[in-house]
Amino acid sequence: MPYKTCNEFVTQLKPGDKLEFKIGDGNGGTFSVSDLPNNNAVLFVVIHRHDTLSTAVAFESHVFASLQNAQLAVIDTYRGTAKSEPLIMDSPGGGNTSRSEELRFESVVAINPGLYDVALVGSDGKTKARNSLVARNRESYTVLRTGLEAKQGPSYPQELVVYPQTDPSAMHSAVPPRVMMLSVLAVFSCAFRA
Repeated sequence: MPYKTCNEFVTQLKPGDKLEFKIGDGNGGTFSVSDLPNNNAVLFVVIHRHDTLSTAVAFESHVFASLQNAQLAVIDTYRGTAKSEPLIMDSPGGGNTSRSEELRFESVVAINPGLYDVALVGSDGKTKARNSLVARNRESYTVLRTGLEAKQGPSYPQELVVYPQTDPSAMHSAVPPRVMMLSVLAVFSCAFRA
């Protein structure tokens, strides 16, 4: 999977399962499943650089419960010195009154269905990155701050990745319930192997 991409895999996972990640022909890392709910859920796993010096990886994960409301996980995988805070606001084309709210990294919030913009605002007050979010009930979403100020090798600017990206015209169509699904985001160039 290329950098900043996400794929979904429908699979039966159980505690003790291991997900092996490959980078090229080498071992990128192994994610161990420690506990899962007894009902349908979505396990979201992010593989990213552990630090700015090495190519070691780290994992972030969240299990989304099957809820009526849309859920939004906010995860920071950026490695570097830049400081930014995420904001969510009504999209100008969404028809709502203009509201905005700060989000906290490493948190999960329930959001109402609608069209939103998500932005990274730096300590200087300037927008560093922006992306759109179409939220629907019974769906799980992730906003990730990505990027790397590498001490060696290529660096990548801070950006926002929103997953999944939904077409705004789908706001009024029915959504089938999800079964247990594994979503994997590559914030590090890797491939999935079960």
